[in-house]
Amino acid sequence: MSVEAKICGLSTAETIDAAVAGGARWVGFVTYPRSPRHISTDVLRELGKRVPSHVGRVGLFVDPDDALLDERLASGALDLLQLHGGETPERLAAIRARTGKPVMKVIKVATPGDVERGLATYEGIADRLMFEPAEGILPGGNGKPFDWTILSGRTIRLPWMLAGGLTADNVAEAVRVTGAPTVDVSSGVEAARGVKSVELIRAFLDRVKALPGGPT
Repeated sequence: MSVEAKICGLSTAETIDAAVAGGARWVGFVTYPRSPRHISTDVLRELGKRVPSHVGRVGLFVDPDDALLDERLASGALDLLQLHGGETPERLAAIRARTGKPVMKVIKVATPGDVERGLATYEGIADRLMFEPAEGILPGGNGKPFDWTILSGRTIRLPWMLAGGLTADNVAEAVRVTGAPTVDVSSGVEAARGVKSVELIRAFLDRVKALPGGPT
């Protein structure tokens, strides 16, 4: 299994460069003013230019309206839309049609039933899925994992990512238990809340590289 990594909540050129140099397959940018990782459209535009074409650029949104989507996409800096709110299947379909971009729906997990309901609701609509803890006041970046055994042995037909409380110290175990094809980290590579660390990004990506089939 080839394991990919996404570094989310990036806001500076040096951390973008560290993620790319370390082998990240995806980099994420936050559009949510209540998050300490939120960036302006102007910053998004400039950071997006630093990302080579082989690395996907992901925009994190929470129940975005069309005007916000149009503004962010006009930056030319997004390849995939990550939806963290209460978006319905109908809204996902409308966003895909309006933007022409693939969408990834985040499913909040506390119990096995959450996964089952999420798959039943979104598997035929979304292009990708992300599983993250239901607990937390922010859309991602809360630093807490859920019970990974909930995902053990499941067949998920879409490409998917595992998020929530991942660090260089536990990512190997997380992949072993869940079989995640892609791991997403935010707070686990921060020196302070919302402040990414080049050293922690490198350490996380080094651990992912060491996994069977990890990036080179």
